[in-house]
Amino acid sequence: MPRTQCAETMNALREELQRAAEERSTEGLRTHRADGNGPVEDRPVEEPPPAADLVSDFERTLADHERKLGPDHPDTLRARSNLGGACQQAGHQDRAVRLFEETLADGERVLGPDHPDTLTFRNNLAGGHEAAGDPAHAIPLYEQALAGRERVLGPDNLLTLQCRDNLARAHELTNAPANAVPLHERTLSDRERTLGPGHPNTLLSRGNLAYTHHKAGDGQLSAEGFTHALTDSERHLGPDHPATERIRQLLTHVRSA
Repeated sequence: MPRTQCAETMNALREELQRAAEERSTEGLRTHRADGNGPVEDRPVEEPPPAADLVSDFERTLADHERKLGPDHPDTLRARSNLGGACQQAGHQDRAVRLFEETLADGERVLGPDHPDTLTFRNNLAGGHEAAGDPAHAIPLYEQALAGRERVLGPDNLLTLQCRDNLARAHELTNAPANAVPLHERTLSDRERTLGPGHPNTLLSRGNLAYTHHKAGDGQLSAEGFTHALTDSERHLGPDHPATERIRQLLTHVRSA
């Protein structure tokens, strides 16, 4: 499996495990809300409509909130962040970054820097820079968001763990796997303790760590990690689950590298 194909397989595994986690979730950790209300989070949990439709929907929602509630209302800020997420999904990266920057500035002014929504706005701005091809710019923003979430939400909060995962991925994208490995190790340990070994997010962390070892040139640790992930995925998701098959492909690749 060529290096680019391996990266594509890893991205496909992340998507499959994210989908599995969303199906299992009972809390509904929301990112994109057409009504602009409720908590704004890092990733959507529902299969979204076409990206262009999302942008149009959230443009109308934002305009409606600004007219009825005013530009500084928390629901208006969330609606603007949701529009930024829709633009990012539609490939309008420059506009997404501008919207995230505006929302973060207003969130800090209106809600305060330690409000959970403000921390999410910071995380989303980091994600915007990452999606725009600038992970180096994203890293300090993720670090700030992670420190805030650890302080405000606690180290075991699902959003804190997600933010640490985001930071590790940004380090991977800047070709710094040595910085990513300890972040993935801690996230794996925390998810295994709080969610259990068979939760899709735990499987994701184990796969992320194994893949990062592969990128760092440590084939033995990578193979051990994917072997463990495969055993857990077969047991908890089933041998025929798409995520299990992706892990199997990755293990074959790292063993033959």
